[in-house]
Amino acid sequence: MDIAETEVRIPVGDVALDADVAVPGEPRGVVLFAHGSGSGRHSPRNRFVAAQLQAAGLVTVLADLLTAAEERRDAVTGELRFDIGLLAGRVATLTDWAGADSRTADLGIGLFGASTGAAAALVAAAERPDAVRTVVSRGGRPDLAGDFLAEVRQPTLLIVGGDDAVVIDLNRWARQRLPGEVRLEIVPGASHLFAEPGTLEEVARLATDWFVTRL
Repeated sequence: MDIAETEVRIPVGDVALDADVAVPGEPRGVVLFAHGSGSGRHSPRNRFVAAQLQAAGLVTVLADLLTAAEERRDAVTGELRFDIGLLAGRVATLTDWAGADSRTADLGIGLFGASTGAAAALVAAAERPDAVRTVVSRGGRPDLAGDFLAEVRQPTLLIVGGDDAVVIDLNRWARQRLPGEVRLEIVPGASHLFAEPGTLEEVARLATDWFVTRL
């Protein structure tokens, strides 16, 4: 499959975020990635999942939610990766960008959030109910979306590693507070980062099936 890949800079408030946009031929939808916990658009895990989504005909947008200066600051303090308000605002703005860009304007939008990025994706979904069609969380902290969970009407898939006991409990807690369609998938033998053989492949399969069905 031919995939056109472009690096873009997207204005977000008083900063610009770097993003990699991959557009397959005859795209069926677009997925925006919201990373967390010190990760970025070069995350090998997110790029692996993105490649599977592209193969299924989905546009992927992997953006750095922090600028280079903010990443340096966060590497020392760790404060920005848990600033859900900041991250969610940027995901919402990226959603607006996807809705206006000529490559993606006519496509349904899904959000893929990892770690604290999952909370940001859910808040953005609550704030953009007409633009965002669905959300997938990988090893996420949806609990950090707090009161916004009750406003998320979009179908939501929560994927957690079977050996990630604390995060399983947090996702079960969030599942009870999400009013729309929600499914919790626990991948056996997987830790928080899904580094075990075959586990990230299972994440990619689950996410691809979910997005293709709903976008």
